Amino acid sequence: MSYFTAALAFLVGAQVLMIAGYGFPAVPAEAPETLTLVHMVTIGWLSLLMCGALFQFVPVLIAQPLRGGRLVLPALICLLSGLAFLLAGFLQLAGTIDTDLPLLAVAGMLLPAGFLLVVGVLVGTLLRANLTLPARFVAAGLACVLVTVTLGALFALLLSGFLPALAGLDFRTHALPVHIAVGLGGWLTFTAIGVSYRLLPMFMLSPDGERASSRVVWWSGIAALVLIALASPIVAMVEGTGLMATPDTATGLAATLGLVSLILYGVDLAFFYRHRKRRVIELNSRAAQGALLALILSALLLLALLATGTLGQHVGALLYLVAFGWLSGLGLSQLYKIVPFLTWLECYGPVMGKKPTPRVQDLVVERRDRVWFALYFLGVLSGTGALLVNQPDVFRVAAGATLLATLAIVVELVLARRLYNVEDGKRLPDGTSRPRLFLPSP
Repeated sequence: MSYFTAALAFLVGAQVLMIAGYGFPAVPAEAPETLTLVHMVTIGWLSLLMCGALFQFVPVLIAQPLRGGRLVLPALICLLSGLAFLLAGFLQLAGTIDTDLPLLAVAGMLLPAGFLLVVGVLVGTLLRANLTLPARFVAAGLACVLVTVTLGALFALLLSGFLPALAGLDFRTHALPVHIAVGLGGWLTFTAIGVSYRLLPMFMLSPDGERASSRVVWWSGIAALVLIALASPIVAMVEGTGLMATPDTATGLAATLGLVSLILYGVDLAFFYRHRKRRVIELNSRAAQGALLALILSALLLLALLATGTLGQHVGALLYLVAFGWLSGLGLSQLYKIVPFLTWLECYGPVMGKKPTPRVQDLVVERRDRVWFALYFLGVLSGTGALLVNQPDVFRVAAGATLLATLAIVVELVLARRLYNVEDGKRLPDGTSRPRLFLPSP
């Protein structure tokens, strides 16, 4: 819950900055202000959310307890302090903060330390069992976050004036696309796919056996990630040798494999929804459909931009749709189930079977909340359209709609955590106590 709370705080903060016109599209995508906004979303919101979810659900994926749980708090401290230094470093580059301290260099040490602790706990847990397919997706995602963080640390050290031996290399051209693609496509998307392969069937009571299409999703996705991670360095090494290798060829092949992976992933999800035993699905599963639609639209938009040669011009709109439509939409939809579920376990688990207890669904009011998810996805689609037609004022209005929806969803999560929606007679039976908002119980 502490990871989720910090993540939601960064999400709200990033949306407030977008409404205020801070960062892209008001300034160029490579400006320090934009980098501040981007890393608030990718590290502060999405990565903290993913870490918190994995600490809870990796043990579910492999039916083993979490190993090294004492490192979870130090990891959070390193991640939050490292992110604070990173954001301050970008503000230093923008001239907002005037100091001679190497803020980015400090961030380049703290953030990798935090992610190494996270990966160490999760890999140590995964190694205790034979990996199911969803767990293999998570393992690949953890490898991707190490690549992403390593490149990010190198960027931070270079911008701080360290690593002079690399200063003469065109590091940005070859490493930045890998940093973005492996981070969004590998760490966040590939891990989200693996978690969804377990969560959605579990919540909808669908068959969750390993399917041939799921294995193709795995292999084609892995091949695409390897191409993205290795294509630019290899092409740079063989450039001028006469070999028939170009970045465009590798990128095109990776895009094709990634598209195959996404299509078959969609086929699997359609199978889960069609063969569910729970005929009336809960709001979190219905809202996840909006995130999956955003993923499909992201793939179609990528193909359209590649076909028209306008990817560089509209990459901001594409990344916004991926980050806020697919990843954030899926994250918010599943938090709507995860938070009440964790709250129910913490509060009512000790008296289950001994006292009358409410259902997990009783901790929320779906009829009241569905409008907020609809408003959120409508705001994301409107914001993407505004970026495509270069209308920053319209984008800010659309961002306001997503902020309103996000705040409403956060309020609903707080109400669920405080048991506000539970009937008085069932709220706190003997032997139970109201859980803390986001800190562990003593």
